[in-house]
Amino acid sequence: MYTIACDMGGTRIKLGLVKDSKVITTEVIPAYSGKGLKPRLPVMVETINNMCNKQNTLSKNCIGMAIASPGVISSDNRRIASMNEKYFDAPSLNLTAWAKEELGVPLFIENDARMATIGEWKYGAGKNYDYLVMMTLGTGLGTSAVINGQLLRGFHGIGGLLGGHFTVNYNGRKCTCGNIGCSEIEASTVSINELAKAYPGFHDSKLANEDVIEYESVFKYAADGDLCASYLLEHSLKVWSITVLNLVHAYDPEIVILGGGIMASGDIIIPAIQDYLEKYTWNPWDKARVVKAENGNNAALLACEWLLKNKLNLK
Repeated sequence: MYTIACDMGGTRIKLGLVKDSKVITTEVIPAYSGKGLKPRLPVMVETINNMCNKQNTLSKNCIGMAIASPGVISSDNRRIASMNEKYFDAPSLNLTAWAKEELGVPLFIENDARMATIGEWKYGAGKNYDYLVMMTLGTGLGTSAVINGQLLRGFHGIGGLLGGHFTVNYNGRKCTCGNIGCSEIEASTVSINELAKAYPGFHDSKLANEDVIEYESVFKYAADGDLCASYLLEHSLKVWSITVLNLVHAYDPEIVILGGGIMASGDIIIPAIQDYLEKYTWNPWDKARVVKAENGNNAALLACEWLLKNKLNLK
C-alpha cells in the first residue's frame, strides 16, 4: 500500500507516493507560502488524486498521509503548532480533519528538517549510525539530530531543530525569528541578496546583473575571481562551519550530514567545514566526519512512510 507524502517547502510543495521505502512518483506545485496554506489545499488534493489514479488506486486505499512541514509541530504529530512567516495560517488549520474528509486517510506531521534527517538516517548517508546531526542548506538552514539511536525531540518538541538560529554575530541583522545574527540570516538563500547588495563593490560585480542572486551564481563567479562573490562565499563557508561546530559540540555526533540545494557545490563546502572541525572541535579523540546527503529532495518523502508506519504501529 502507498503512503501519500508531502514536503512543504517555502517555494515548492513536493507531493509523492511512497511504497516499500521507494518513492514511486512525485509531483511539484508552487507553494505561494506567503499567501498561506489554506489556498493550496484544494490543489494538493487534486494533485494527490491524479497521482493515485495513475497508479490505479484511490487516496482512501493508501495507508495514510504524512507531511514534512516548516515550523514547530505538536508532540502528537497532528498539527502545526507554530510557523515563522511562510504558511502563516497553518497553525489554525485542522489538517488531520482535512485529510480524513478530502482523502479518506489518517495524517501525521513532522518538522521538515527532522524528516530530512529521518530520510538519511534510515535510508541514506546516516544508515547504521546511532549518533548524527544533519544540516540542510537552502532557503533557510534546517538542522536535526539523532542521539543514541533516537530522534532528539526535547521537552517542547524543538530539540535539535533550531541550529539555523544559533547566534553567530551578536552585532548582526535581525532574523525573521526575532533574534539577532542567526546563522540563517547571515548565510542562506533568504539573505544572500541583501548580503550581496551590502558589499561595497557590489555594482562592479557580475552578481549585480542577476535578477535574483542564488548561491549557484556565487560559487560560479567566485571561481572566476569576482570579489563580491568571493567575499560572500568565504563569509558563508565560515558561518556554516561555525554552525556545524556548534552542532558537534552540542550533540557529539559520529557524522554530520549536509543536504539541501546549495550542496550542489558540496565539493567545496564539505572540505571547508571538515577542515574547520579538525581545527576547532574540542575533542581529544576522532573528529566528526562530514558527508553529503544521499537522497536529495526525496529524503523527507521517504521519511513520510517511516513516520506513518511508526504512528500506526505498522511494520
